[in-house]
Amino acid sequence: SIMAIAETVNTYLYRHHIPYELMCHPKTYSCHETAIATHVKEQYIAKAVIVRDDKGYAVVVIPASDWLGLQAVNEQLGRNFSLAEESEIRDLFNDCDAGAIPPIGQAYGLETYLDEQLTSLANVYFEAGDHETLVRVNCGVFRSLFEGVPHGHFAHHG
Repeated sequence: SIMAIAETVNTYLYRHHIPYELMCHPKTYSCHETAIATHVKEQYIAKAVIVRDDKGYAVVVIPASDWLGLQAVNEQLGRNFSLAEESEIRDLFNDCDAGAIPPIGQAYGLETYLDEQLTSLANVYFEAGDHETLVRVNCGVFRSLFEGVPHGHFAHHG
């Protein structure tokens, strides 16, 4: 299969001179399956969780091994977020497959928040926009990609 990266993401990475590698893998339908297929630990995969409140949509980026702590997010950001619906996510990320949302919300004009845990990894992997490709960047590149994005403790295990 052709390695596919969503056009929006590709353009954004190119424009910001972000060096990255693409990893092709057999089709998977969850971060957990992707981790197994690519032999990448789930805590190294940055997962996008899409939330919304009356001020609009936002992307919270957390390790794929974790769950979003909505209460923690809302307390730290002074917001009233709930999880966005599948149909809303499809509209926001219309060049991506459902369930393969890239965590670069900025590329889609969305407010983005980053979980602190992802800033100290040697390499970070994330969805490219389909179910067969992961993007890999090193730690410094990942950090520069999320420069100016508010950080916090937004996730918890299990």
